[in-house]
Amino acid sequence: SYWEIVFLLLLALSVCRGRVVRVPKGPLIRVVGTEVEIPCSVSDYDGPSEQNFDWEFSQETDFVRIVSTWDSTFTSEEYQTRVGYGDIKLRRSSNDAVELVIRNIQPTDQGTYKCSTPSTDATVQGNYDAEVQVKVISDGLSVSGSKARSSVSLRLSEGDSFKLRCSAVTTSPEHTHLHVTWQIKNESTWRDVLSLTHEGKFHPGPGYEERYRNGDIRLDTGANDTYWLSVSQASSVDEGVYRCLVSEWVRGADSSWQKIQEKRVEIASVAIQRTGEAVPCNVSVTERDSLDLTCNITTDRSGIFQAEVMWYFSASPDATLSDAQVLLSMDHDSVVSDSTLISLSHVDRNSYRLLVRDVDVGDSGYYFCQAAVWVPLHNGSWHKVVERTSAPVSVVVTALEPDYEVFLNASKIPKFSDDPTELNCRITNAQDTEANIRFTVSWHYRQRLRSDDVVTAELLATMGADWTLQLGDRIRERTQNGEIIFSKKAVDTFSFRIQWTSESDRGDYFCVISAWSRHRNNSWVKSKDVTSASVSIFWATQDYTLTVEAVKLKPFFVAGHTFEMTCKVSSKNIKTPRYSVLITAEKPLADQSNPNGTTRIISLNQDSVVRLEDWTDQTRVDGVVLEKVQENEFRYRMYQTKISDAGLYRCVVTAWSPGGGGMWREAVNGLSNPIQIDFQISPPCLNSSLSSNTDDMSFDVSWFAVRSFALDREPILLASVDRRGIVTQSRRNGSSDLSLERISPLEFHLRVHGCEDHDFGNHYCIVTPWVRSATGVWQRESDIKAKPIFLSVKMDVLNAFKYPLLIGIGLATVIGLLSCLIGYCSSRWCCKKEVQETRRERRRLMSMEMD
Repeated sequence: SYWEIVFLLLLALSVCRGRVVRVPKGPLIRVVGTEVEIPCSVSDYDGPSEQNFDWEFSQETDFVRIVSTWDSTFTSEEYQTRVGYGDIKLRRSSNDAVELVIRNIQPTDQGTYKCSTPSTDATVQGNYDAEVQVKVISDGLSVSGSKARSSVSLRLSEGDSFKLRCSAVTTSPEHTHLHVTWQIKNESTWRDVLSLTHEGKFHPGPGYEERYRNGDIRLDTGANDTYWLSVSQASSVDEGVYRCLVSEWVRGADSSWQKIQEKRVEIASVAIQRTGEAVPCNVSVTERDSLDLTCNITTDRSGIFQAEVMWYFSASPDATLSDAQVLLSMDHDSVVSDSTLISLSHVDRNSYRLLVRDVDVGDSGYYFCQAAVWVPLHNGSWHKVVERTSAPVSVVVTALEPDYEVFLNASKIPKFSDDPTELNCRITNAQDTEANIRFTVSWHYRQRLRSDDVVTAELLATMGADWTLQLGDRIRERTQNGEIIFSKKAVDTFSFRIQWTSESDRGDYFCVISAWSRHRNNSWVKSKDVTSASVSIFWATQDYTLTVEAVKLKPFFVAGHTFEMTCKVSSKNIKTPRYSVLITAEKPLADQSNPNGTTRIISLNQDSVVRLEDWTDQTRVDGVVLEKVQENEFRYRMYQTKISDAGLYRCVVTAWSPGGGGMWREAVNGLSNPIQIDFQISPPCLNSSLSSNTDDMSFDVSWFAVRSFALDREPILLASVDRRGIVTQSRRNGSSDLSLERISPLEFHLRVHGCEDHDFGNHYCIVTPWVRSATGVWQRESDIKAKPIFLSVKMDVLNAFKYPLLIGIGLATVIGLLSCLIGYCSSRWCCKKEVQETRRERRRLMSMEMD
């Protein structure tokens, strides 16, 4: 069936798969004395990727070992010398391929070569060696040039033609083909000019394709196995040394072409005399003068010819003809293109003059000419034989510089920070300033250092010829905000003003006045720069100092009274300072309202605007006041003080100095000494004591319980007593009872009567103090929470189970006796019967005999 056939084919393929060793198909024909390379490769193998190879040789006898990639002792004795000198070696091209290289092969090397690979396969499959036959033939190729023993030298002119001869012949016994290539070396490397391949095809070298298509370069064959290189319209690129390179090719057994040898011979040295070269020089002219340049054409032609000249201008010496600007041209009929300020004239047979009138700075650049020589043909037409471009001539046009000086002075010098600075840059002693001259300014800044280090000047702003001001990165934002102003006060005066000078502006300033000249095309070109002397902007600075002293006006007071303190400020080295004040309080750690410790109460800024900061007592919104008594004195008042107001109070003062744009700049900060408010009250708890007058103080006490070990449940109110002595208890589910009593003015006891197991847990009290002010008004203070106390209830097992056990035993005994009594009575009287026993006859057994 179909599937059986497919299966058999796959089975055959799997059986046939195995190692394959390949060498070229022979015979390989090689020339005596040349180097031979015989490749060998292996595929479809198992084991490591890198395989080893052994090479052996035979001349119809047993194989002799030549060389191995893995066994240094593999080589036979007769090959050890050649292998040792490297005449025979192995060259690995990849992990699975090598080449046997034999240098200077001889007729004795003709024979059969076998390449073997040691097995690395799991199973033996395929072939492990391959053989190829090598045939060594004699050298029958000879290559020569002219009849002279050495190469010839030719000196030609541009546009001339020349021919070079090369002779190549072979007497090889095999059918071989020759490959002829003409090469040139005009620098350091050989380049192909034109080739005639072994397949009979012409192939031009790189850069010679167009000339080959035009017929300017040809390769012709002649008698006696000669090959001629013909070059027409010679140019400078044809100058150099020419040689003839001939290789011999033979078709192998696989129909591919193989190169068997190659020979070369130098033919001639060719020198080309250039034509149409301008005299290179550097020219310098003054603005408004004329520029005179000449293009000289040098040629050894004595016949009739005409020259075509074209002048170019470029800003760069490396510009190509397509990038350069054409100024004027004259064709071979002496027709000149039209121009107003530029003229081209034919001075003599070989000279052409370019004249540019009224030059300006924009005419500075590089000028060069291109000349072509035309010769007449027999039909009356003209033919261009050569074209040459001169080297560029550098032309520098010197501008007419105006003569002037620059003076920089400071009309306003700062003595403190934020003072204004104004610099004036003035043009003086100006001469030769025509209407075509325009002045602009650039401002520069150099940082002033105490050491001798050189600091590069920084450009602040520069003005272009169109009066456009370009700002530097240092002052761009400040200029846009109006802090820095650039202006032109007069025709000869430029001004630079800093409205509010900062310490970072201290340094050296200088200006540069640039003169601009207007050209024929109404463009402006800078002709001169003059730099002024620098002006130093600097003032001595001292560190700011600020001292703040807080004074408590009333040495002692009680809760409910008014707390009052003043802050006196003194400063040095600050210009017209103003102060902002912040009152802070450092509360005890027990105060739960502010766990961070410091509270910002009220502030007064430098403009005397008051602001409540973190004051959160809604009942005393107007209870704190901060006011400015004098320029350097501030007073803080706190009305109806509470026990929760206890702590350390300070004044945090910030000194401000006038800044730019009416703004205030922060100068320095200061902190006063602390003022303490202490009511000498410690937090009441389970056992509390107060040293102040208890007639002016009372408490609300509440007891709570949390029925857990970790305080992770909601607290349960047990009982409370208010400041009037009224006790309130919450409902209870158990049989235990509570009592809350005040045993002293500052001590409260909670008693639990008949504790049960559900009375365990953490117990704590919360005390709310009430303080009577001097006006007789009671004020409530912040709640104070005591630390919890854990209450555990132990159970008396004996007492708990004594009565239940006695009762149970008694009841069990009574019920048991009662049950016994009932059973006896029932069996005695209620269930009695007379049983009549049936009499049985008693008979003796009779013997069998009697029966």
